[in-house]
This record gives sequence, structure tokens and C-alpha cells, in this order.
Amino acid sequence: MNFTRRNLLAGAGAAATSALLARAAGAQSFPFAPNQRYPDPAVQILDPSFGKYRLYSSTLEQVATGMRWAEGPAYFPEGGYLLFSDIPNNRIMKFDEKTGQTSVFRANANYANGNARDRQGRLVSCEHSVTRRITRTEKDGKITVLAEKFEGKRLNAPNDIVVKSDDSIWFTDPLFGINGEWEGKKEKAEQATTNVYRIAKDGKLSAMLTDLVNPNGLAFSPDEKKLYVVEWKGTPNRSIWSYNVGDDGSLSGKTKLIDAADQASLDGFRVDRDGNLWCGWGSNGALQSEPTDIAGRKVYQLKAKSEDLDGVMVFNAEGKPLAFIKLPERCANLCFGGPKNNRLYMASSHSVYALYVEAHGAV
Repeated sequence: MNFTRRNLLAGAGAAATSALLARAAGAQSFPFAPNQRYPDPAVQILDPSFGKYRLYSSTLEQVATGMRWAEGPAYFPEGGYLLFSDIPNNRIMKFDEKTGQTSVFRANANYANGNARDRQGRLVSCEHSVTRRITRTEKDGKITVLAEKFEGKRLNAPNDIVVKSDDSIWFTDPLFGINGEWEGKKEKAEQATTNVYRIAKDGKLSAMLTDLVNPNGLAFSPDEKKLYVVEWKGTPNRSIWSYNVGDDGSLSGKTKLIDAADQASLDGFRVDRDGNLWCGWGSNGALQSEPTDIAGRKVYQLKAKSEDLDGVMVFNAEGKPLAFIKLPERCANLCFGGPKNNRLYMASSHSVYALYVEAHGAV
């Protein structure tokens, strides 16, 4: 690298900004050293077919740090920036590709979790707690409430969100944002079930799935004939279910596509133009049934090591594992971005990481 005065000043500015953000919110910043060699060993190929998606001369980068729980990334090509949530700090953050700077886009964000860009370039967000609603940020900055009640009762805790080509908005509504005080405010659920909802173009709210226990991430196949949804519990491992999507938006043909039998915590994911699923991965926190003696203490250890699971798993449309992108933190959610839609942004606990790939986001 050519360490010019400009480069050094830019690097110092970015570091200072991250440090300032961390101090302001009481969050944690962590150092990261990118790999010097090509190809980056962080990209682990599990099936030779993934070779065409790996860029030989691309390495993993940390583009932001200083969050308590980074989630819900959404890329806005018009401005060349990424928005993502820092849920416990109750804020939406903005990473600017041009300057490399990260700033607070919105404080007091009602514990926003999932975010998406609609087809008109507007931000739609899952306000995860307190307000418990779906909102849209208009071009002039005004906030429009799209959904907050179903059949006269408040939503649970909207989690993840996606916009279909017909302008319908789909989102999941588990309980996480009202289960405790960490990601919002502890409250009682009013809905009898944890649902997947659809907001039609005319604003009508419909429950499309009511039988999943805490649905989480969701995405459509490139042709939108399949909807994929993560179920957090009840299968017995975290899983991704596949559904056929009818012309009227109805869902049928429930099929288990992916089962996280390695004790992983499936969360948010995205689909590329070839139909591959890029999934946030990490430990689900499950404990061994018996304790281990460690320095005279009986300790219940994890069934699987976090350091072996933290990253992104890539599957093809048939659910076959293709690759694992190893990260130093658990990845909760991700999206494609960049000028060519081939930069994978990974919201991962305290930080956001990026990797250029030879794949492009489907949406």
C-alpha cells in the first residue's frame, strides 16, 4: 500500500469516527487485520461450483465497528451508502462508500431491526420494539406508518423485511423485541401467533403464515416464485422453509430447504441472481447436556464453538452448502451493494464487514 499523507489522514479520520461513535454510544470497537495474501483464506470453498463466485484478488474488509448489535443492512445505490441498525443503541447507522465514514443516520429509531429499500428508493424499517410497527421514510424525511396492528391488536416485534417487485412488503413478526430489555422494552404479546405478513400495494395487511415459531429472515428467489423464511424454533434446529408463491401472493408447498444441524444460528440472508442463498451464521448458544471440569469449575460449554460458526454460509437453490466466509464475529444479516451490486455487506455483532464477490444480489 502507498502510505501517502492523504491515505494516512483518511485512515486516521475513519478510526477517529469509529472511536467517537463507540464512545458516544458506549459500544465496542474491535481491531481487524485483513489478510495480506490472495486468495483470502477466510473464503472457504465447500463445493467446487462456488469457485466462479470467488474473486481471487478480493479480501475481507471491516468497514465499520463500534456497535452493540449490528443488524438489518440495506444498500442505497443512488447515494452510495449502506444503512444498518444498531439495535441496543436504538439507532440506524450510515456507512458512506465515498468517504469511508460511518455516522448516525437516525437516533431514537424505536429499536429498528430489519431495513430494506423499496422500489422507489425509500427506506422501509421494522421498528422492533416500543412502537412495534413498519414505517417508510419518505424522500423528504417524513415517516409514514405502514402497519402497526393486525385485527385490532398490536404487532409483536417486526424483525426482517423485503419488498417484492409488485411493491408488496413482506415482514416477519417474532417476539424478540418484547422478550426483554436489551433490544427494546419488555411487553406482553397481543398476537396469538408469530406471523409472516404481507402489506399489499393498497395498504391491506394480511397474515400469510401463522404456523412458524418466531420467523426471522426472509427473501424471495430471483423469479419470486419461491419465498424462503427462517424459523427460529420448533424444527428442532433453526431452519429455512421454502414456499411456492401464487400469483395472488398465497403460499403453498412448505418444504424444509436448510437445517442448521451444526448448532448454527440462522438469521438474516439474501439471494443472488443465480438463486444461491447467502446466510448469516453463528452459534445458537445451545449448551452441552453435561458440564465440563475447567479449573475446578463445572462449566456447561457450547455444543459448537462460536469461532467455528461465525460467518456466512452459502447454499445453492437446492440447499447444498457451497462456501463458508469466516468472520471474527457472528453475522446476523447481510445484503449486496456497491456500484455493481457485487459487494457483500455483513452486519456482524459489533462490526460491518465487506467482501467483493462475483455474485450479484437478486433484488
